[in-house]
Amino acid sequence: MRIQHIITLVLVLGSVKVYAQDPIFTQSNYIQETLNPGFSGFEDSDRIAAGLLTRTQWPNLDLRIDTQYAYLNKSFDYGPSLGFGLGINFLRQHETFNKYNYYQINVNYMHRVNLNDGWFFRPAIEVGLGFKDIGFSNLTLADQININTGVVNPNSVDPLSNNADNVFFGDISAGIVVEREELNNVTYWFGVSAKHLNRPNISFVDGEKLPLDIFYSVHGNFRFPFLNDYKIMMTANYMQQGEYNRLDIGSLFTVNQFLVGVTAATNPAKNDDSSHLLTSINAFVGLEYEAFRFGLSYDANTTNIGRTNGVYEFSLTYLSRCRNCKVDRRRKR
Repeated sequence: MRIQHIITLVLVLGSVKVYAQDPIFTQSNYIQETLNPGFSGFEDSDRIAAGLLTRTQWPNLDLRIDTQYAYLNKSFDYGPSLGFGLGINFLRQHETFNKYNYYQINVNYMHRVNLNDGWFFRPAIEVGLGFKDIGFSNLTLADQININTGVVNPNSVDPLSNNADNVFFGDISAGIVVEREELNNVTYWFGVSAKHLNRPNISFVDGEKLPLDIFYSVHGNFRFPFLNDYKIMMTANYMQQGEYNRLDIGSLFTVNQFLVGVTAATNPAKNDDSSHLLTSINAFVGLEYEAFRFGLSYDANTTNIGRTNGVYEFSLTYLSRCRNCKVDRRRKR
């Protein structure tokens, strides 16, 4: 066990960049609050939206990662020319191998601008507080171990033993959504967001600087009727953080209260010779029951990383009734 602690420290210090990447959810194409604060209050009509999303990645490996996300937002409407949304969300990530934990809580504000011909412009800002913990107190450094006797000294002369700490940081993000209201049962929108605009320092070592890369996302959605009573939603989402990027392209079929979707996750950058363009095929099934929507997705790995047993996500979302509508309309997304 002591050797594992040493290996953990080496991995932590040698791959700090890994912890500078944001968690990404497969179901972000359907729960856009994970990407863009402009979706706070997106449903309008004084409706309340809430949800919980949990993700388990690579459960068959020692590198298992568990991530949870929860959100709550509400729209406020004061006539045709004034509307805004307020929201709060919480993110947690835990890595089994090295006991790494990441927590963040954010609040956001979206302002709706009514344009001509049924267009809406929704700029938004988000501010939050993040916390990262790598569990340095549980590590045993090499100079603490006497190989001949097996005795472990409680003290170390390594400067990191007294110079490493947990990380707290403030965070600022922004986003916009441009939406066309439903016309002939056809709706579409697109959005752009940028997280970590203030480039917070996330270094675990006191006195060192490791600015968190800005996370950019460009996403769009087009929904149209199919065979009269059914609908198809086409989605696309491009993400970029530092040298890494990802493009998700998918579709979602709505048949009565059932939903079936598939997404292709790609790596356009292909950062090295061993990178794959197509990294996974992601299947989604869902069920709408009154105000609730249940969703389950599974990512089937298409690379040579090994038998990871894929990635599982479960979501539960809630949308209150349409308070200021003559007819209680369905979800926009």
